Amino acid sequence: MPALACCVDAAVAPPGYAFAGDSSLPSPVPFAGDPLATNDAEALPTGEHSHWSPSLSADLYRIDGWGAPYFSINTSGNISVRPYGKNTLPHQEIDLLKIVKKLPLIVRLPDVLQNRLESLQSAFDFAIQSQGYGSHYQGVFPVKCNQDRFIVEDIVKFGSAFRFGLEAGSKPELLLAMSCLCKGNPEALLVCNGFKDADYIALALVARKLALNTVIVLEQEEELDLVINLSQKLSVHPVIGVRAKLRTKHAGHFGSTSGEKGKFGLTTTQILRVVRKLEQAGMLDSLQLLHFHIGSQIPSTDLLADGVSEAAQIYCELVRLGAHMRVIDIGGGLGIDYDGSKSSESDISVGYGLEEYAMAVVRAVQHVCDRKSVKHPVICSESGRALVSHHSILIFEAVSATVHDSPANSLSLQRFVEGLSEEARVDYRNLSAAAVSGEYETCLRFADQLKQRCVDQFKEGSLGIEQLADVDGLCDLVSKEVGATDPVRTYHVNLSVFTCIPDFWGIGQLFPIVPIHRLDQRPGARGILSDLTCDSDGKIDKFIGGESSLPLHELEGSDVVFGGSGKYYLGMFLGGAYEEALGGLHNLFGGPSVVRVLQSDGPHSFAVTRAMPGPSCGDVLRVMQHEPELMFETLKHRAEECGHEDGMTNGSLASGLALSFHKMPYLVAGSSCCMTNSGYYYGNEDNYNRAADSAAGDDDHWSYCFA
Repeated sequence: MPALACCVDAAVAPPGYAFAGDSSLPSPVPFAGDPLATNDAEALPTGEHSHWSPSLSADLYRIDGWGAPYFSINTSGNISVRPYGKNTLPHQEIDLLKIVKKLPLIVRLPDVLQNRLESLQSAFDFAIQSQGYGSHYQGVFPVKCNQDRFIVEDIVKFGSAFRFGLEAGSKPELLLAMSCLCKGNPEALLVCNGFKDADYIALALVARKLALNTVIVLEQEEELDLVINLSQKLSVHPVIGVRAKLRTKHAGHFGSTSGEKGKFGLTTTQILRVVRKLEQAGMLDSLQLLHFHIGSQIPSTDLLADGVSEAAQIYCELVRLGAHMRVIDIGGGLGIDYDGSKSSESDISVGYGLEEYAMAVVRAVQHVCDRKSVKHPVICSESGRALVSHHSILIFEAVSATVHDSPANSLSLQRFVEGLSEEARVDYRNLSAAAVSGEYETCLRFADQLKQRCVDQFKEGSLGIEQLADVDGLCDLVSKEVGATDPVRTYHVNLSVFTCIPDFWGIGQLFPIVPIHRLDQRPGARGILSDLTCDSDGKIDKFIGGESSLPLHELEGSDVVFGGSGKYYLGMFLGGAYEEALGGLHNLFGGPSVVRVLQSDGPHSFAVTRAMPGPSCGDVLRVMQHEPELMFETLKHRAEECGHEDGMTNGSLASGLALSFHKMPYLVAGSSCCMTNSGYYYGNEDNYNRAADSAAGDDDHWSYCFA
């Protein structure tokens, strides 16, 4: 412990005290033995490598586990997107870093979305063919997972050849599904789930009038009366489904919707009453679909097969009772592996792939139907998370990080010791003796006692802030020298957890987060991520693999403080489902900008086909019932009343205020803000002196569409 011993030796003994029998501190003696052990889980892997490579980063961040076959690391150390999965050729890979422009940013990859849909269809087609199953598979996308127009339109377009349809759970979702499916396959299913009132049911019946293959799924027994009455009034013969509450229960976090006490669906008693009522109304032929949902992220195919088998039994019983059954809708639950562990014991992983999932479903339905001599039904699934998660990436920047000070360079021990109380001087003497003797635990104990006494003195007003800073520095030095400092740093990131990753805050959902570049370099730190919001929950301090911190690189050059030249970009992956729909407006931080990126034969292998800037300050204010135009007029009037003696005109101040309403709420990295006689101007150093109106035009538009 030479640094501490030398530091202690440099101090002058307090008047009237002798340290170790002398009027000066003892000579510095290094500590014997090793520093205190650190938590192995927090230590970065060093191995025997004197170098670092992309393959080591791939292992460290488990990229091959959660990212295959869509994400890898290229030879430049950047995350690479493989848009066609395992069929992607080397020249078709997309360097994610080259897409980065305006942050935070969601990058959507329709090629990946199409590949996911085709892979799901192929898995079921293979299982059906190999098992000799007597019907086909046609899925639906539950739009609640992501209602973005272009995502839904892409799914309808990509799935048209497979009769792929949509599922809605509310009236606005039904409207968007109806509109999109007008351009889809006429055989595609439009499944209407969720609680329903007369307006919802009437709209679904209108959809049948529009020649859409609409199925009204009963979630409550009372909905049947509305369906019967409204269908007669509108002269529409409805197609009806029932959602069954299964006994099979998913024990994980996402299983609360399953079991006999689940939120949705009908019991067997209620299903029988529905059959009798339809029979009495002469409409039993309308009952054609059985739906169930075990829960999201079904962990194993054993649980899946158990639930499907139970549902298939109900399906066969409905056939026996005279219903014209045609479709078994197995709901959602097809999980994805967020942490790459391929574990069936985790809420964020699954122990199977697409092929195993499809095979388990087909075999379970076939086995029950063959035993009951029932014609094999069309198999439908509502796989949302598994379809859209991979195709969306949230990219954000670390704008600063906490820096460990070097207290020994700034300590004034003479000033510090002279201001101590008698009790604190005793603690200081004991600390000094322990430092020289190499007693680690004793050092820490006396350092803590000394610090607490000094804090008490400061609260009483008998110790100045300079001396309080000195004791903080001394105690930090002690901790550092004995190996007791917390190695985890805080990286401040330019996003809102509540808006961009709400599932982490709400239910503790973990997503893979990885630097998208510098992966050919060894990460030299561990950190947690702290967002821009004024909220203690606005942080990410849990990561895949059970880690409480993330391996990160040191921020380069002047980017340790915001606005430096070096940039450090992180990506959150597998977040394409739910996050955008659930995000709020905490601190009035709106959603990120969004770009739609397709693979192309251009020089960088991609084309940006659509770019949507995130909401401006004015946009988010409107959501909360404020009126930016009136707000601006109020501020403009105040500017005119105040007047200015610095040469700035009222018009220039007003133009700057107006520009503020059009800016995004997030930080603008690498930018400067100045106020000139022409008003406010935001820009980087290279174009700092350009006119304000030109700057606004550059900032509000994306400057490229193809790369």
